Amino acid sequence: MTDDHDPYTVRPIGWVESVLVDRSTAPRQGDEGAPDAWLVFEEDVRAGLGDLAPGSEVILLTWLDRADRDVLVVHPRGDRGRPETGVFSTRSPDRPNPIGLHRIEIVSIDGLRLLVRNLEALDGTPILDVKPVLTSRGER
Repeated sequence: MTDDHDPYTVRPIGWVESVLVDRSTAPRQGDEGAPDAWLVFEEDVRAGLGDLAPGSEVILLTWLDRADRDVLVVHPRGDRGRPETGVFSTRSPDRPNPIGLHRIEIVSIDGLRLLVRNLEALDGTPILDVKPVLTSRGER
């Protein structure tokens, strides 16, 4: 999966299918009215999906492909009445490496497709990884 010349090569393992297509009208966080969405995975990662189950919460990592990678300071939540803040202290999608972090719930599974709740990512957003939500003792 990595190239000998570039040890930081990342490739999408799937993509988001959602009715959300316009960043300006999408919720800023998943728990702010995000509609259910589908995660569609590539065939070559099928075995990695084997232990996921409806009702489980997972952490989804995405590549926010429509983000502005030159942004280092923002007005939190786009509110110009708030002082500018460094992006590393915010959840802004605009940042040097626009990796999305989403805590979502799996609603149902259909082969390589997972229906999920609380995902504010736009249609076509690349999926980078899925990780379990751990308990305070590190168990899933």
